Amino acid sequence: MLRMGALLLNQMVQYSVARLDASFAALSDATRRGVLAQLGRGDASITDLAEKFHMTLTGMKKHIGVLEQAGLVATFKVGRVRTCKLGPHQLQEETAWLERHRQLWASRFDELDNVIEEMKRKEKVDGRKKRE
Repeated sequence: MLRMGALLLNQMVQYSVARLDASFAALSDATRRGVLAQLGRGDASITDLAEKFHMTLTGMKKHIGVLEQAGLVATFKVGRVRTCKLGPHQLQEETAWLERHRQLWASRFDELDNVIEEMKRKEKVDGRKKRE
């Protein structure tokens, strides 16, 4: 039973890592971030998005595909028009990951500040001793 639980946990971790990878890969491109910002203002057709970003329909379809795989965009077809909207994935895991790393770096910078302050204090004391 323990082995099965460990296997399930391992699969969950792998899924979570794959999901983070897909999200960050999708967000790494300025055009895709722009598409998300645009869709935050309202749904839009792929054609409209392609025109807004001055790119080909094929290029925009590729960007939408990456965003869709990450769950950041959902598309639906009405007649011949494929419309995009923000997807169900709301970046909670990504936000938590970023926050953990922000806290880690903040802690390291705080420690570095302490080391620098200690060095300054020692330098000041050593400077006084040399003058005396």
